[in-house]
Amino acid sequence: MKKEQQEEKTDSLFQKLTMTLMIFIGAFPLFYFLSVEVGTVQASGDTTDLVMSDPLSFDRYVENNSFGVGEKFDFDINYGFVNAGTATMEVVRLIEWEHRPCYQIVTHANSNSFFSKIYPVKDKVESIFDALGLYPWRFEKVLSEGSYRSTRQYDLDQRNNLVYYNEDTTAVAPFVQDALSILYWIRCQPLKVGESQIVESYVDGKKYSVKVNVLKRETIEVDAGKFDCLVVEPLTSAVGVFRHNGKLKVWLTDDNLKMPVMMKAKVIVGSISVELTDFRLGEMAEL
Repeated sequence: MKKEQQEEKTDSLFQKLTMTLMIFIGAFPLFYFLSVEVGTVQASGDTTDLVMSDPLSFDRYVENNSFGVGEKFDFDINYGFVNAGTATMEVVRLIEWEHRPCYQIVTHANSNSFFSKIYPVKDKVESIFDALGLYPWRFEKVLSEGSYRSTRQYDLDQRNNLVYYNEDTTAVAPFVQDALSILYWIRCQPLKVGESQIVESYVDGKKYSVKVNVLKRETIEVDAGKFDCLVVEPLTSAVGVFRHNGKLKVWLTDDNLKMPVMMKAKVIVGSISVELTDFRLGEMAEL
């Protein structure tokens, strides 16, 4: 009986570790560390309505020398020294949305054959991202994790600073970002060691103010090659493991492209790393 109890305890621990790992994999499509997918970040509770800007003066132009159509990144997701799955991020094409040129950005996250036997993950996330102003118009996330299925979609009315999600309409900051587009916005910003960027975001019905600290320069080597990088640390105003505790770091190339090369996050037990294995650069659009 004691042996059986010990085996049950061991199986339970393994299942918890696996769940923690696979939830993170499902949460990867970028900068899900800003969201609540890991289950430990709570909303800040700030429900104050924001003042809407003049709908006629909403527009802006942001220079983009960082990415273009056809760009694709391939990643390995590892728990310690064990590979758990793969992920991709791709700027698929340039489309027209809201009578404006927009990038269709899509990410996929998949568990590998071993973990798929225990807890299969097959997630897809898409952002329709304005090519001139670098803000999202539409966000969709399709999750397939174990027996769990979910589709979440919302429209961002950037002219009136509103988000429509399910039956709710939420007032948000001008040019608010979603969980995926925030990376592409950050990549187009001037990042300097010792300085920070503040980005307003909307994720699954919650508003977050994200502070991205640029910590240092560092040269790292991954399967895709050797890169000089800037190490950045994103922090939210939320309560949870990501609040001012340095639990997650991201390595971006120290050049105009600011490609994501590696991410490391501490979880309940151990740590998870996401490393670039291959990449294809895109074509910069003349808009």
